[in-house]
Amino acid sequence: MLNHLRPALVLLGAFTLLTGVAYPFAMTGIAQVAFPRQALGSLVEQDGKVIGSSIMGQSFTTDRYFQSRPSATVGPDPADPSKSISVPYNAANSGGSNYGPTSKALIERVSADVEARKAQNPSSPVPMDLVTASASGLDPHLSPEAALFQVERVAKARGVPADQVKALVERSVEPRTFGLLGEPRVNVLALNLALDKVGSQ
Repeated sequence: MLNHLRPALVLLGAFTLLTGVAYPFAMTGIAQVAFPRQALGSLVEQDGKVIGSSIMGQSFTTDRYFQSRPSATVGPDPADPSKSISVPYNAANSGGSNYGPTSKALIERVSADVEARKAQNPSSPVPMDLVTASASGLDPHLSPEAALFQVERVAKARGVPADQVKALVERSVEPRTFGLLGEPRVNVLALNLALDKVGSQ
C-alpha cells in the first residue's frame, strides 16, 4: 500500500510546488519585467494619486464629463449581504445582466435611457453603446459616435466652445489594434483627463 501511496504523494507535492508556486511566481516576475505597467493593472495616476485604470471603466455622472456606457455589475447589499444590488463598474464582480432581448426590465431601462439621451441631444440619433452595457460591465471605451454625441452637453456645462471639445474627441480616437482588430474607440477616462487640461472659461 505504502509503495503505491508514496509516489502519488511525492508527485502531488512536486506538481503543487511546480504549478501552484513556481509557475505563477515565474509568470508574475516575467510580466513585471516585460510589461510593468500592464502587470500592475494599467493604473492611471494624477498628482501622485491613482484615479483609475485605462482598462477598467468607471462611472462619470456630471454633465462636465463624458459619461461611460451603462454597467450591469452588482455587489452585495450593505443592509443584507445575502442580496445583490446594482453597483456600476464593480471591478470585483464583472458580468452582464443576463437579460434577454424580450426582458421587460431591460426594455424599460433602455427605453428610459434613450429618452434621457434624446433630451440631451435631440438632433442626433442615440448611439447604441450609450444605452447598452458591455458583456463585462467594465468596458472603458465608447465608440467615437457615442463620444461625439455628448459634445454639446459637455461644452455647455464647461462653458467652452463645442468645436474645441469636438476636436479633443477626434484627437482621442484610438485606431483599430494593428490596423485590423476591433473598432475605433475612445477611452473615456483618458478623454476626461484631457478635458480637464483644457479647463473651463
